[in-house]
This record gives sequence, C-alpha cells and structure tokens, in this order.
Amino acid sequence: MAGRAVSQTATLARLGFADPPRAEQLLADPALAGLVDPFDDVFNDGLPDALSAVADPDLALLSLVRLMESLRASAPKRRDAESGVGAEVSGLVGALRHAGPARDRLLAVLGSSTALAGHLVAHPEHWRSVTEAQPRTPAQRVHDLVDAVREPGERTGYDALRVGYRRQLLGIAALDLTTGDAPAALPEAAAALADLAEAALEAALEIARQHVGSDADLCDFAVIGMGKTGGRELNYVSDVDVIFVAEPREGVEESRAIGAATSLATHLMRACSTSTGEGTLWPVDAALRPEGKNGPLVRTIDSHRAYYERWAKTWEFQALLKARPVAGDRALGEAYLDAVRPMVWQAASRENFVEDVQAMRRRVEQHVPAAEADRQLKLGPGGLRDVEFSVQLLQLVHGRSDDSLRSGTTLEALDALARGGYVGRDDAATLDDAYRLLRTLEHRIQLFRLRRTHLMPTGESDLRRLGRALGHRSDPAKAVVTQWQQQAREVRRIHERLFYRPLLAAVAKLSSSEARLGPEAARERLAALGFRDPAGAIRHLEALTSGVSRRAAIQRTLLPVMLAWFADEADPDGGLLAFRKVSEELGSTHWYLRLLRDEGTAAERLAHVLGRSRYAADLLVGAPESVAILGDPGGLTPLPRADLVKRMTAAAGRQEDPDRAVRAARSLRRQELFRIAVADLTGQLDLRQVGMALTDLVAALLEAALSVAVRVVAEKHGPPATRLLIVGMGRLGGGEVGYGSDADVIFVHEPVEGAQDSDAQDQALATVQELRRLLGGAGPDTGLGLDADLRPEGKSGPLVRSLESYRAYYRRWSLTWESQALLRATPIAGDVELGERFVELIDPLRWPDAGLTPDQVREIRRLKARMEAERLPRGADPKSHFKLGRGGLTDVEWTIQLLQMEHAHEVPGLRTTSTLPALEAAREADLLSAEHAAALEESWTLASRLRNAAVLYRGRPVDSVPSDLRVADGVSRILGGEPGSGAELAGRYRRAARHARTVTEFNFYGSR
Repeated sequence: MAGRAVSQTATLARLGFADPPRAEQLLADPALAGLVDPFDDVFNDGLPDALSAVADPDLALLSLVRLMESLRASAPKRRDAESGVGAEVSGLVGALRHAGPARDRLLAVLGSSTALAGHLVAHPEHWRSVTEAQPRTPAQRVHDLVDAVREPGERTGYDALRVGYRRQLLGIAALDLTTGDAPAALPEAAAALADLAEAALEAALEIARQHVGSDADLCDFAVIGMGKTGGRELNYVSDVDVIFVAEPREGVEESRAIGAATSLATHLMRACSTSTGEGTLWPVDAALRPEGKNGPLVRTIDSHRAYYERWAKTWEFQALLKARPVAGDRALGEAYLDAVRPMVWQAASRENFVEDVQAMRRRVEQHVPAAEADRQLKLGPGGLRDVEFSVQLLQLVHGRSDDSLRSGTTLEALDALARGGYVGRDDAATLDDAYRLLRTLEHRIQLFRLRRTHLMPTGESDLRRLGRALGHRSDPAKAVVTQWQQQAREVRRIHERLFYRPLLAAVAKLSSSEARLGPEAARERLAALGFRDPAGAIRHLEALTSGVSRRAAIQRTLLPVMLAWFADEADPDGGLLAFRKVSEELGSTHWYLRLLRDEGTAAERLAHVLGRSRYAADLLVGAPESVAILGDPGGLTPLPRADLVKRMTAAAGRQEDPDRAVRAARSLRRQELFRIAVADLTGQLDLRQVGMALTDLVAALLEAALSVAVRVVAEKHGPPATRLLIVGMGRLGGGEVGYGSDADVIFVHEPVEGAQDSDAQDQALATVQELRRLLGGAGPDTGLGLDADLRPEGKSGPLVRSLESYRAYYRRWSLTWESQALLRATPIAGDVELGERFVELIDPLRWPDAGLTPDQVREIRRLKARMEAERLPRGADPKSHFKLGRGGLTDVEWTIQLLQMEHAHEVPGLRTTSTLPALEAAREADLLSAEHAAALEESWTLASRLRNAAVLYRGRPVDSVPSDLRVADGVSRILGGEPGSGAELAGRYRRAARHARTVTEFNFYGSR
C-alpha cells in the first residue's frame, strides 16, 4: 500500500500538481462523488489527467470541490421552487466525467481565476454558462443585460447588472482559455470583452433612466467609448473610458437638457462602479472629456467642436482616434464622430505635433515608479504603450492621406500600416506577435483575481501558473519570464526606430494636399518649390508612385517629404532624376525602401546629397548598393588605408582575369568615393580629411592594381626579377588629393639578387605599362590618370628607373626644379623597404643642408614667372584661375616650397610633404608673419575647396570660379552659402587671391 501511495503522489506531481498529497485528499472528497473512479482508473482520460492541462491544477481541483459542494448544498433549497436541481448536479457530473469541450472549459476557468471560481461557488447554477459557452453578438449581449436590469426579480438593478455581467464573463473566459493558441485568439477575446462592457453601459443607462425619470426625455444622450473600449480591445479588468454627449430635444432649453443628461451620466457611472453585495464592475472614467475632470461632464456636439477647434491639446486628438459610440442614441453618437473626426485626421498638421506625442510618451515612462519599471507590461520600456504609441503616431501622420489607416483597433491599424508600406513587414509581424503576447499575459494576470494590474508577478507560484497558461511545461516560471523579456526587447528596439523616425516629423509638416501628392497638387507644389522642369519631375513621380505595389505605396509616403529636401538644394531636378534611377535599380530589394523609411535620417541625407551633387549622384547610380552606408551609424567614416588595401587586394585576388580583377578593386573605389563625397557634403569631413581620405583611396587602388600587374608579368616573363615602388608626387604625395586630381607618380625598381639589370629593367617597364593599361581602361569608377611627367628628364626620360639610376641621375644631372618636385614625394605603393631607401636618397636633395644658393633661388623664380606667362590656358582669367592664377594654388605652394628648401635644414617642422603643415611651421619659425600666413592659407584653402565643390556639383573638374550663376550658386551652397550666394562667389575668391598674391610677391619674388 505504501508503494501504491508513493506511485500516486509521483503521478500527480508528474501531472503538474504542486501539492500532490493535498490533491489526493481533494480527489477523495465526498463532494466529487461520481466524478472520480478508484485511483487505478482515473488516469485513463480521467479527472486528474484533465486537470493537468490547466494553468493551476491545484487551484482547479480545490475550486471544483467548492463548486460541487455549493451545487449539492443548493439542491434542497431549490427543489421546491425548481424541480430540476437534481438534474443540474447530475448534468455537471456528466459533463465532468467525459473528455470534451465542456470539461475543458470548466476546469480551465477554475484553474485560472479565483474570482470567477468564487462567482461560480456563489452562483453554481451558472456552470452551464461555462460549459455551453458560445460566441455572442453585441446585440445579444445588450439584450440579455438590459432585460436583466429591467426585470431584476428579487435583486436590485445594480446586483442584476453585476450578476448578469459575470455570467457572460464566464463564457468569454471559457472560450478564451481553451483556444489552442491564446495570443492568436486575443483579438476575439478583447472584442468580446469590449462588447460586454458596451452591453453593461447600455444596461447601466437603463438603470440611470429609471432613476432620472421623465427628465430623461428632455435630451438625446450618447456614450462615446474611448481607449480600449472604443477600439474593441478591452482587458478583463480595466477602467472604461467614455465621453458623454447630449442634445436638447425640440423645444427644450439647452441648460435643462444638459442638466438631465448630466444626471443620466452620473447615475450611469454609479451603476457600474458602486460596490454592492455582488461586487462592482469597473470605474467609468470620463477624464478624457474636454477640460478633463474640471470640465462639464456632458456637452453638446457644438460645445465639443468649439473646444477641439480652439483649446484641445495634441494628446486629446490622439485619444479621439479610438472614439466609438457604445451606448445611448447611436445616431447622436455618429453625429459626434462626424464632427470631431476631421479634426483628428488634421491634428498631425499642428505645429510640433510629432514632438508633442514623443514628449508625452517620455513623460509616461518617467512617471512609472522605479520599483515597477522592470515589471510593467503596459507602461514600461518594450511594453504595450510602446506598440500603441508607435501605431497611433504613424496612423495620425499618414492617415490624413490614407483612409485605410483609420482603425481604432491597434492590431488592425498595424496590419494596415504594414500593407501600406509605412511599417516593414518583419517589424509589423514582430510587433503583432509581441502585442498579442503582452496582452495575453495581462489578461491571464488580471483574470486570476479580476483586479486591474499591469505588473508581471514575482512570486514563484504566480509565475508558474502564468507560464503554464501560455503552454510552458518545463520550468514554466523561468520560460514565461524569458519569453516576455525577449519580446519586450524587440518591441523597444522597433519602437525607438519607428516612434522617433525623423521622416514622421517631416511628413507631419505637410499639408493634406501635399501629403496626398495628387497630380495637380504635385505640379503646383513642384513649381512653387523651384523645380525648373515640373513636367519632367511629374513623370519621375508617376514612374515611382504609380501602381498598387508595396514599393509604390512606400514611395508615395517618402516622396512628398523628399521633394522639399530636393528643393533645398541647387539642382532639385537632377536630384529627383538620380533618385528615380537608384530606386528603379534597387526598388525590388528588401532593404532599400526600408532603409529610407526606417533608418534615422537616411532619406533626408540621400535627398540632399542627390540634389546637391551630380558627382555623388553619378557614383550612386553606378553603384546603387552604396546607399546602404546612409543607414549605417559609422557609414560615413572613411576606411583606413590598410583596410582599403586589404579589401581591394582580396577582391582583385578572387578574379583570374586581370581586367576583371582591377575592375573589382575599382568598384570598391567607387563605393568609397561615394562614402567620402557624402561625408564631405554633409559636413563630417574638413578639407584635410577629404584630401587624406582620397589619397588613401588612390594608394590602395595602386597597391591592388600593382599586385595584379606583377602577377600578369610574372605569368608572361617568369619569376619577378625586380621589386617595384610607386612614389606619389604633387597632391598625391602631399596627402592633398582632390576629387578631380590626377595621380602624379614616379616609378622606382630594384633588381632582386642574381637578376640581370637589363632583365629587371625590362620586367619593371612591362609591369608599369600593364599597370597603366589596367587603370586606363573604362571602369566602374571615375577615371584615375597616372601622370609620370615629374620623373627625371620628364617625358624624355625612362618611365621607370632603378634606385641606382635615380642615385646617379640626381648626383650628376638633377636640376633645382626636380629637387623642388621631390618636396612632395611620398612612397605610395609597392615595396616598403625600397620606399624607405628612396626617401633616404632624396631627403638631402629636397631639404639641402645649406639651403639654396642665390643662383638656385633665382632659377626657381624665373621658372615660376615663365609658368605664369606660358601655362595659363588661353582665355583664362588670371584673377580667378584656381591653380595658375594670381594668388592661386601655385602661388601659395611655390612660396612655401621656396621657404622649405631654404630653411628645412634648420627648421624640422618644414620637412613635410603637405602644404598647410609647412605653412604653419613657417609661421611658427617667423619665416612668415601671422598676417601673411593667414592670407596664404585662406587663398589655398578656398581654392582647394572650390575645386572640390565644383567637381561635386558638376561631376567634372572646373579650373576657375564658374561664370554661370546657377553653377556658382550650387558650388557656393556646397561650401555652406545661402541660396543665391553664387553671385558673390567670384568676388570672395578674388579678394582672397589678391591678398595671397601680395604676400607671394613680397615673400617669393623678393620685394620684401
């Protein structure tokens, strides 16, 4: 017998009973007579096995004993009045002895709610409301409750309302608790609860009419459901938010009618919230009315309209989104909605609307007690409010122009937002799943004691019951907490992206006609915004937004806002055209439109870049996938040279064909050029940073292409006979590359040990020629010309020399200008050790120990004067030519270079290949006055920025200040100028250049 008892206890534990010994005692209780067979038989589809499926088997068993005791005890009292009590007991026993929906429903209710179990114990005759529960229409619910309060029998109307409400609540809970997937069925349960609340309000209004008497006929009276009641998504226990509206009947003074309506409203609220022997329903909260608790309880439609037109705050329109007539005169309720709905869907046009809603959400979070924040299902981070506020904000902003979004029910609205492309499908699915889970958790927690709470429990038994209610059987307490926290994190992540999406505020600022982007409205707006070709722009818009595809729907959301961003720039037409090209290329990819819609400022940044820079637009059209960097927090930080070399070399190495290999590296260069251009255009890089980033990019491409050229020559001529070095000269060597710069280089080689000099020279020449061929062909990036004219003997000299040949040449034949050219020589690619040795060779030449002789100084001055006379292009204005004009780049650079060659032997700071650091070193050494140094720096910096800006705007190099005012304006605006500032650009540059020329004449030509 002892072994049998142990076996019984173990079996009950396995079935989920927390207290198996007590469960054994309860199973043997006389109240369950006829329900439980001898123990050996009960597990063959018997009661213990059925109890194992509920949230709390122990609670269900105890409650069942109490119910059976109550039902059996009520039989003698009712036999005289109701002859069928015996049948009631046997009917319940029969329902419980056999597997099926009836038993499952009753045990599920008893095992989930002590409050509903208590009601059944007090009203055992209501057991059939559980076992025979069926979905009911709103009209059926209203009919039953109103009839109950009209004919309450021995009860008061208040008690009849409560008993009738609980009876229907039993049926809702029974169906809710026995669905196969509770979160999936949540909308049906929430709608049923809202319908029951609606029926209760109608019944309470009937009670109120009885109290008010004939005065009730002085007015038409309607109850407007708000919040979850209005949205048909109510909880088991919740305040029921309402607004009361009334109109005087014909011939009745408004004051008398409103007085009568106020009495109706007061008695209605009391009928629901007063506690009686049958308990209470829930508070009826009218605080969402105009002026809140300080305002009149009841108003007419005109009074409501006047308030909302003049005084309402943003949150009040957000609250009205869910307004719905729920009791009283339905025609009056609909008239109220007709009056306020237009204002709801225009609320987003109010100044600072989006910011107000965002601020209100933050205030809600801040008022959550710190001790509760981590347990809040509703108000805490990742809670229900995150979902609801995100959905409502998107509805109010986009619902002005899209009627499909105007649902008061959260999940319906979320689905409409996803179908319309306003929310990504993955994000919408995640929010949908999370919302259902959070609401289901909230329902199960509230259902236990029918108390209003939104806090996750902390007790082990409560968490265990909650976990089992959601289907967890292995460590249910831990499993349900893990499931909740994972969903909360996902909700918070998506909420922060959607709710604080910059695009929302921009869309909200549009008028309704602008947001709708109808053909006429679009044409007028395009002309007003400054598009030069509105008809062409309309064609682009139609191509992007026509049709019913998701892509077109998202574009219809994006483009009304982006048009204004395009129009902020000098070339809105070009920006829109480029956007169309990129969108047609990428529109079918899953991430592109999601990036623009969801990721920070990506859409705004893209519009400004495309409207500001043809160069960036052409880069993006050629490599549209580069747009992804706009959504990357670190996407506009140029890659380090080492990373570029690694990526380009790897990309080239994956291709056997040399041309394809270099094109792969050039494709990466194109993407990186776009990154640098966008960072420059958005003010994230200064001139020096742009120059260094572009220099690194050229160096990386040369390194990758050189490796391919070496491989090609090795395949043709055998193992390498020499090592190669590419030395950057000019701006490349100085780390000052611009968007339109060629790559000035010289080539150095050194034979490997044992190789013949002639073989090494031939192989080096073949490699350099292959390199130039590979880089000179058409490619995915902008062209990169290799200019080797600064080599010894210029164009007449060998294209590549050995290190020893350079040594011999510089020792015997080198001219002063060649030493000057070496001031900016920097190894860029190829053999590192060879580069170090080449620098050792040239340092004494460019920074001579004794400075320059007078003859050398005169030689440099004569050469500079000849360049000014001969090299300035015919027809060029010497006052505005960036490079060769008076006070231009050459003037500044030669002035600094002369000082470097004269004084670098005694001023270490002058031993730099870059212009501005050398200028600063000269000022610090008092070789230049501070005023002269500032003038040179201003002119050089402005000319360099203008050259870069001109390439960015036009897509090709420009040598002088643009004479076309439209181009000048575009260039000026890239530099931060206001619209129309292009007319002042030439004067600004000429003033800076004139000052620099004066400094050059004083310091370079010796007029000092």
